[in-house]
Amino acid sequence: WDGYKEERPETESMLNLLEYLEDSAARVPEKIAFADENHSFTFVQLLQFARAVGTDIAQRVGRVNRPVAVLADRTAMTPAAFQAVLASGNYYAPIDAAMPEARMSAILQQLQPALLLYMPNQKKTAEAMSAFCPLLDLTQAQCTEIDDALLADCRMQVLDADPAYVIFTSGSTGVPKGIACHHRGVIDLTEWLAEAAGFSQQDVLANQAPFYFDGSVKDVYLTLKCGVSCHILPKKVFMFPKMLIDELNRHQVTSLGWATSAFHLVAASGVLEKHLPHYLTRVLAGGEALLARDLNIWRRALPHVQYINLYGPTETTVDCIWYAIPPDRTFADGEAIPIGRPCRNKQVLLLDENLNPVPDGTPGEICVRGTGLACGYFGDWEKTHAAFVQNPLNPWYPDRIYRTGDIGYRGADGLIYFSSRRDGQIKHMGYRIELGEVETALSALPDVPEAVCFFDAERDRIVCCYEGTLTAAELTRQLGKRLPRYMIPNIWITKDPLPRNANGKVDRAALQEEYHHADRS
Repeated sequence: WDGYKEERPETESMLNLLEYLEDSAARVPEKIAFADENHSFTFVQLLQFARAVGTDIAQRVGRVNRPVAVLADRTAMTPAAFQAVLASGNYYAPIDAAMPEARMSAILQQLQPALLLYMPNQKKTAEAMSAFCPLLDLTQAQCTEIDDALLADCRMQVLDADPAYVIFTSGSTGVPKGIACHHRGVIDLTEWLAEAAGFSQQDVLANQAPFYFDGSVKDVYLTLKCGVSCHILPKKVFMFPKMLIDELNRHQVTSLGWATSAFHLVAASGVLEKHLPHYLTRVLAGGEALLARDLNIWRRALPHVQYINLYGPTETTVDCIWYAIPPDRTFADGEAIPIGRPCRNKQVLLLDENLNPVPDGTPGEICVRGTGLACGYFGDWEKTHAAFVQNPLNPWYPDRIYRTGDIGYRGADGLIYFSSRRDGQIKHMGYRIELGEVETALSALPDVPEAVCFFDAERDRIVCCYEGTLTAAELTRQLGKRLPRYMIPNIWITKDPLPRNANGKVDRAALQEEYHHADRS
């Protein structure tokens, strides 16, 4: 591939995420980029793979800026497939290879991808989706002869404002929402985070977030920018905390960018009392509220580690607020931890229901502006225009803000604190979930006349109150055909009939009050 890429002047800004891979392949060609239990890619191998498969994709699709679905799993092949899609001038949409067929169908029907990429062990799943788009076996595509001219032509047509990926999250109507994020937003995030957190080529990452979850974007592009090695941890090690720590030590992992739920899981397991990750220097946690109790467990065991609390919905390109916790600042176990200040090139507004700024100390909706805002919701203009609105403080020219639906306030220390959700969207096990989608799936079951769900944040449990005679085990089994495991309620309560208010609607407030006052021991 020598000579293929023109040198970019130092003063010229990046336009395409592929430049990270190209630069690292030139700088550290034989270093491991991504590795799983059975396979790995060096940076130069990754570039060769991306260009070969990218050529195949470009020849089949025949145009740029089209969505290409990727059956994602916990292997090095998944981030490699992402780079191949970008090389073809298109954008990728990671699809959980283990999700129920009905949900996968709903996503592909909405996305209408140009291709679906898969590995041989995913062939059965891919073939079940063949009605929605053509299929492409990655192991066959990697043998394609690279067409330099074709790839160069595709590259010239892609702008930094064009999508890099579409990630699907839970939707309140029962239809998953596709959030399209562009190259510039990911570049801004990666450049800022590498500098702010002090990443260097000597670091080693341990990937925890699934590649269909936006938290993994940091792992992928910090790896490619900084030339670090990223080890994709097998799912099973998170069930055995000592094995997890052993894995971190075996790979000499220095940095974790994990969902907060995984951070809490390790703290609650007690493993840090006896076994420590000896090479760890920084931990970045995001996805839900960071609990002081669990942070304190980590800090007692590893006081030298830098802990960073990150906040941001997928619509802001992963993170928009951050807080590097000072070593000398302590928190009582029940104390709120700040989410901090805006990331570089992002501004946070705290607004009331009329979109007016709120005073310091007063709760308001967290609204975000900056280049990190997503393009919008894929194929859904109504949702896009409802969530991405004109900045009410700027009447002079177009200036978008994203309404997160989260409530926060500015503390006396000048930092932003998360308070609650404005609606039925929750963060559970690191995932964004619309409880309305869970209820929609329940309503499709013939033996469940009515069901409502709410969230027990203290115990991190989804609670479902329902009418009907089905057992919890049967409901779990049937719902598992429609929803990912992390969206299935943890607590089932039969109540026939459900209480109703004066308008004839199910009285959710009464159900929650009864639940919280009951003996739940």
